[in-house]
Amino acid sequence: MSPSHAKSRPTARSTSPGKPTGKPTGKPTGKPTRAQKREAKKQRKATKGPGFLGQIKQVFKMTREVEPNIGWWMLLIGLGVLLVFLLIGVLLGNWITGLLIGLPFALLAASFYLSRRAERAAFARIEDQPGAAGAALSALRRGWIVEDQPAAMDPRTRDLIFRAIGRPGVVLVTEGPAGRVDKLVAKERRRIGPVIQNVPIHVIKTGKGEGQVPLRELSKRMKKLDKKLTQQEVQTVHKRISTLGNRLPIPKGVDPMRARPDRRAMRGR
Repeated sequence: MSPSHAKSRPTARSTSPGKPTGKPTGKPTGKPTRAQKREAKKQRKATKGPGFLGQIKQVFKMTREVEPNIGWWMLLIGLGVLLVFLLIGVLLGNWITGLLIGLPFALLAASFYLSRRAERAAFARIEDQPGAAGAALSALRRGWIVEDQPAAMDPRTRDLIFRAIGRPGVVLVTEGPAGRVDKLVAKERRRIGPVIQNVPIHVIKTGKGEGQVPLRELSKRMKKLDKKLTQQEVQTVHKRISTLGNRLPIPKGVDPMRARPDRRAMRGR
C-alpha cells in the first residue's frame, strides 16, 4: 500500500464507554417538573388533613350553617374581654401592657364560645335522624363502654335502643316517642336481666317531647347517675351481655343494596 493511501484513511477515535459522544437532546427526565412538585405537595396536604387553623375554619363554617350570627357574637365577646384588660391597664398606668395581655385572653374567650356553640350545632344537625342517640353517646368520655350498633330495634316503627355500660350500671338510651318505646324497653330488660342480676338498669328517653332528654344534655344526665360498680365489674357486665349476641330484626321494606329490577315491567308486560 502506498503512503498516500495510508494518509487518506480515517482513523477511529477511542471513546470511553461511560461518556456519550453526542450532545444530549431534550430535558433530563430524572428531575420532577414544577407541575409534578405542586401535585405532590397537594397530595401530601390532602393525606395529612387540615391543620389547626384549618380545623377551626371547618368548625366555624359548620356552626355558621346553624347559627348565622356566630361571627358577630365571637367578635363581641372578644372585644368585651379586650376592653376589660385595657381598662385595667389604664387604671394601672400602662395601657399597652393591658392590651398585650388582653389579646390572647380575648382570642381564648372567643374560641371557647365557638366550641360550645359548635357542640350545640353538631347535635342540631343530627337531631331527628336515625341513630342520633348513638352518635350522642359517642361523645361520652372514658369510663363508659358504648356499642356502635343498636341493642334493640322495632322493625315496624324503627324505634331504637342504644346501650352504654359504666359505673352507674347499664343505661338503655331510647330513640322514638316516649310512650311507644316502653314495650321495646321491657323486652330488652327481659333479655339482659338474667345475665346481669343485681346490676342497675337505667332508661333515658331522648327527644324533644315531654319526659325526654335532648341529645345535647344526654352526656350530662348520664354523669349524674350514682356510681354502683367498679371498673372491674363494668368489664364483667360487658362480657356477660356480649354472650347474648346482638341479633337485630330486619326492618320491613326493600333493601336498596339487594333490590332486583322487575324484568317484566322493563319489557312492558
